[in-house]
Amino acid sequence: MSDSKPAVRNPWAWVPSLYFAQGIPYVVAMSVSVIMYKRMGISNTDIALYTSWLYLPWVIKPLWSPLVDLFRTKRLWIVTMQLLIGAMLASVALTIPLPKFFQYTIAILWLMAFSSATHDIAADGFYMLGLEQHQQAAFVGVRSTFYRIAMISGQGVLVVLAGLIEGASGLPPRELQVVSKPDAAQVAVALPGSLAVTPSDGPLEIVAEPATLEIGTVAQSKEEVNSILAKVKQTNLGNGFYPGEQSPEEEASTQPSRPTSGPIERLEEFLRTHFGSKDKASIDRAGNIGVVALHLSRPPEPGQKVAVVLDRASGNVSIRLAEGMRLVFDDGNWNKPALAVFQIDPMLKTEEQAVFKATSGNIRLAWSVTFFVLAAIFITAFIYHYFILPYPAADVPKGGGASSGFLAEFFRVFAVFFAKKRVVLAVAFLLLYRLAEAQLVKLISPFLLDAREAGGLGLTTAQVGIAYGTCGVAALMGGGLLGGYVISRQGLKFWLWPMIIIINLGGWVYLFLAYVQPQSFPLICAAVAVEQFGYGFGFTAYMLYMILIAEGEHKTAHYALCTGFMALGMMLPGMFSGWLQELIGYQHFFVWVLLTTIPGLVVAAMLKIDPEFGRKKAAAAK
Repeated sequence: MSDSKPAVRNPWAWVPSLYFAQGIPYVVAMSVSVIMYKRMGISNTDIALYTSWLYLPWVIKPLWSPLVDLFRTKRLWIVTMQLLIGAMLASVALTIPLPKFFQYTIAILWLMAFSSATHDIAADGFYMLGLEQHQQAAFVGVRSTFYRIAMISGQGVLVVLAGLIEGASGLPPRELQVVSKPDAAQVAVALPGSLAVTPSDGPLEIVAEPATLEIGTVAQSKEEVNSILAKVKQTNLGNGFYPGEQSPEEEASTQPSRPTSGPIERLEEFLRTHFGSKDKASIDRAGNIGVVALHLSRPPEPGQKVAVVLDRASGNVSIRLAEGMRLVFDDGNWNKPALAVFQIDPMLKTEEQAVFKATSGNIRLAWSVTFFVLAAIFITAFIYHYFILPYPAADVPKGGGASSGFLAEFFRVFAVFFAKKRVVLAVAFLLLYRLAEAQLVKLISPFLLDAREAGGLGLTTAQVGIAYGTCGVAALMGGGLLGGYVISRQGLKFWLWPMIIIINLGGWVYLFLAYVQPQSFPLICAAVAVEQFGYGFGFTAYMLYMILIAEGEHKTAHYALCTGFMALGMMLPGMFSGWLQELIGYQHFFVWVLLTTIPGLVVAAMLKIDPEFGRKKAAAAK
């Protein structure tokens, strides 16, 4: 019997797979769902509102963490939640083709988020029960690395899979060439009101007029460019190419009135006046623009919707798509002009070109298949962990089976945590250790994507994927693994200060990028890699400190409380970081990020940590 239920198993057999499984539902709720709904034409307002609520279970999971500690074993909670998550992912795949898919899928993802948060509680508790203390320190980098791999896999591999299916199931792609012409005559942009289109007898195709667009390099006034962009959006809205969105007039009429005075407005004015980006405010010229009209070669089937997506295929990043990224055709507007606006950087004065590709596909089919793949992954994880997870002797319910005393025991879990020695200082550390990183992480991608005249680096989506998803991931893994290894050799106390310093390197890295704005893509990749290495290396100290706080009775519930404070420490600073950056610009924002490292340093200086905690002792090594 003992052979069939081993109390100890090689951690490499289950720690990586357990934390990979822990990361997948989180990235589905936070990132993959956003991309899916955007591809299906849901408005940005609805996407932001409803997907933000999916984060709530991870914030409040400490409220029911005692239930996991008091009832059944952590092992049973893990495999049960994995089975439920797999079933819910399959349910999402089944409901995507339905007319009210948005309501159904959001409800299911909400349930999946609660199941995933419960899975996190059990997995973190099981990690502490199934490993010796020195093993916990050694594998803390492994678990964080595989959690991050799951997140990158979700945002990368799964989205690529959906895109490949879309491309294979749609119309033939149509390429558009956009060329900057220094000698091209500057003429007013004429917006076609209608098109004379004769239905083709051939296959359904995307047609672009003109197929090659030439744009002069003489900069135009911002007012003129903005006026044309507004007219293009109004035309596309009127012709039904942006379903579900409001016209500018309708949007203005439904927005609540904003007070013109008050503390917030006075603060904004102060920050804008004294710290706002002067370079951005002084720009009164915009890159010239050109317009391409798209339509279909013949009407689609009645009720069929053809979503056409424009994206860069190759070429100079100074030529960008300004309007018309996603256009939806049906049998009522197939022969009307769907307008796409292309804009060149005002600093571009030479002849350059870029190729954009118009693609379409069966979006619902693509995402249904993607979620079926996710469901298969989780069913596989359930089967694997059902047989592979060990049976630690300490993994027993803490409730004692007395239902009459359940409430008393439930509240005692929280009382024991807050009765810990120096708990206020510990909570302050959890909230402030990543104060700078919490603000930085929200603005990294916008900074990399924003135009150089707006203070960013002007990278394409593909370049951001390479810098962040390849170079960054490799550095993150290296930092996490190295962090766990060095702590296991010399303990948390020895490495705490080096890790605090290194995790805050990101502020200096992006301050350098904001002021220098280098053109070299390899240099940008190297800078991102340095920041990600520092994050992976420094975060291991944070994770091990949470294990230290959770030591003792009810360690599973107490670790969940720590992760709740961790989520709160990331959520609150991130909420205002975008608002602040828009007021003061990227350069001053990254200076502010560096200043916010100070509270974490002050709290860290007051911590009392056993020098031997996390260190692999000689006896254990022998």
